[in-house]
Amino acid sequence: MTTVSDHSLQNKSQHGFAPLAIARIKGAQRANQIAIYLIYAAILAFMVFGTIASIKAFHDNQLLYQLFYNLPYALVALTIPITIYDALVIYRYRLNQASMIAMSIGVSTIILVGGLLFADTAWLGLSCWLGVAFLFKVSFKRFFNFLEAEKDTDTDIAEEA
Repeated sequence: MTTVSDHSLQNKSQHGFAPLAIARIKGAQRANQIAIYLIYAAILAFMVFGTIASIKAFHDNQLLYQLFYNLPYALVALTIPITIYDALVIYRYRLNQASMIAMSIGVSTIILVGGLLFADTAWLGLSCWLGVAFLFKVSFKRFFNFLEAEKDTDTDIAEEA
């Protein structure tokens, strides 16, 4: 186990956040960006395969229908573990209010599970997960803007002295 003295940790910390914590938050931000790319890919797949499947010559093509119907679901479903990890990181470092995190994850989960159990559909629940990734993107951006503002304030104070 590596130990770091408190003195060297405070010298390198940014506004009370240890370098390891900032690295973990940056990693979660990169994972969230992957989730957003998957969402964009799902929307693109829905549009492209839906358009092709709507052409009269391809009405009987089962492969196109399955790509149009299932691929967007699968791509959005891949974002769920990523956004849960992001939620844990955001909650751990208090980058957003706990009630906002619980509301976004909780409502999305309830609608997804409820839709699968009672309505035999997942489209509404998975559409809720689209918003979760974008909500977390804003949380990460706001945190790093805060660190940049603090860094600018610290350099302004150092220049005045």
